[in-house]
Amino acid sequence: MIPGLPAGAAPAAADDAGHSLWQACAEQLAQELPEQQFNTWIKPLVAHVAPDFSKVTLYVANRFKLDWIRAQYSGRISQLLEHIYGHTVALELTIAAREAPPRMAAPLPPVQVDVPAPAEPVAIGETAESAAGGFRSRLNPALTFDTLVEGTANRMARAAAMHVAGTPGHLYNPLFIYGGVGLGKTHLVHAVGNKLLADKPDSKVLYIHAEQFVSDVVKAYQRKTFDEFKERYHSLDLLLIDDVQFFANKDRTQEEFFNAFEALLAKKSHIVMTSDTYPKGLADIHERLVSRFDSGLTVAIEPPELEMRVAILINKARSEAAEMPEEVAFFVAKNVRSNVRELEGALRKILAYSRFNQKEVSIQLAREALRDLLSIQNRQIGVENIQKTVADYYKIKVADMYSKKRPASIARPRQIAMYLAKELTQKSLPEIGELFGGRDHTTVLHAVRKIAAERQQITELNQQLHVLEQTLKG
Repeated sequence: MIPGLPAGAAPAAADDAGHSLWQACAEQLAQELPEQQFNTWIKPLVAHVAPDFSKVTLYVANRFKLDWIRAQYSGRISQLLEHIYGHTVALELTIAAREAPPRMAAPLPPVQVDVPAPAEPVAIGETAESAAGGFRSRLNPALTFDTLVEGTANRMARAAAMHVAGTPGHLYNPLFIYGGVGLGKTHLVHAVGNKLLADKPDSKVLYIHAEQFVSDVVKAYQRKTFDEFKERYHSLDLLLIDDVQFFANKDRTQEEFFNAFEALLAKKSHIVMTSDTYPKGLADIHERLVSRFDSGLTVAIEPPELEMRVAILINKARSEAAEMPEEVAFFVAKNVRSNVRELEGALRKILAYSRFNQKEVSIQLAREALRDLLSIQNRQIGVENIQKTVADYYKIKVADMYSKKRPASIARPRQIAMYLAKELTQKSLPEIGELFGGRDHTTVLHAVRKIAAERQQITELNQQLHVLEQTLKG
């Protein structure tokens, strides 16, 4: 139930609570849904909450979106509204008029990291438009190099992206950026497009998710409009395409993307792509495409280090007109390690908890707001669990983790397990050393530094570590 709303509340109080009701619902959906789904279907919704909270009306852009949201999301939205308010809330979906009612509560302000553009065109106010004949770029203007927090994890990728934005069509073509979910790949590609348009407004720039490219190929095939399709894609100055792993097993799509790829490179246009894995790790993608992906520059984005996570939290809180004390940011950053998206989700929970309970943000409040997340982490990730997972992965015995054996087939997995123990738990170096057969903390420190350095240089090791981290985090 919404705290702080007494019976017979004044209209202003009811408005504030109505704002909080939809805000809380949207924030929970942001945690549950993949980023692209949330930004495509939920984020653009305009909500109006009745003064007595008996009904929430959601204004949708068109009939297609209305039908899809009703079929896919309305049941869960109703459940969340009832859970948050404490009583049944009627849900109504309606198509927005050209001039929608005042937006009572935008679910979230523009997210600064890794936010795919919606799969359909959205309001002009939410995307950039180049001057090249009113060409829609589908860029999010909030995602720039200035709003991207830089750190060791993304420094090389950021430098390459800035070079492309400054001199497109030359070096690093194509630029292939890979890494796990929520690390800032999409932010980076939007930043490239926004920088190019700022410098050269007449450029034809297009940001698109791979799923939308697939959809465009299907439509062109059904409608026999491949000439228009080719004119659209082959005439670009810069193509930014997210998650190319979605092309797997789609032969016609791969054929058309190959053609577009060749056409763009021939006219010295630039292509920037993202994926969850490096080019040769892509499954069910034609070899000739993989070789094209790998022909320019391939760079990884890693999970952010502690200081970078702290900076992201503080900057993001400020962008939402809130202050996060540094000690709270460090507490959250030490407990949420995997990616920026999870950091932002944790921040949303803390700020919502603070608003609902009318309390200042503190470590204790953060602990309460994140108790479910912290409980899951503490239960799932321990040094013993890491040792067993790594031993299983590399097909050695768990006992080898704390034995004195030193052949490479055992020493290497042991070092990887030490590295993961330092990254994923709160244990100190001496504590980790004790759990690895009473080893000195300097041995653990050497292993951590060695694996961290090699992760930056050895693609295969980086992929193995991603797999192990995802396995441990469930």
